[in-house]
Amino acid sequence: MSTIFERCGGFATVRRIVSDFYERVLASENLQGYFAGIDMPRLVDHQTKFMTAIMGGPAKFTDQQLERAHARLGVRAGDYAELVALLVETLEEHGLPAEDVRTVEAALEARRTLIVAR
Repeated sequence: MSTIFERCGGFATVRRIVSDFYERVLASENLQGYFAGIDMPRLVDHQTKFMTAIMGGPAKFTDQQLERAHARLGVRAGDYAELVALLVETLEEHGLPAEDVRTVEAALEARRTLIVAR
């Protein structure tokens, strides 16, 4: 059985998805502030690896890494919900099957407590 990563086309496709996703994120008045002063090409590279891991590809991320990376950001629950919705929209527009989109969305929802401020 193949992974979402393999079915979607591998690293090149995941990178395009992540790049498109961040265009949407940076256009959001609610979300763009989280990325002020961030090296976006570096973040896109990092997030491509994260999405690769979420999609069953060859990259790995631990829950501790996610929690540590987001601890100082003060991510609000509503902003995280918007971010996930933008990713779902991006995945759908890139033609991922609904089941694969739901799997990615569920993986992000499962990590909500690691990213959203308490």
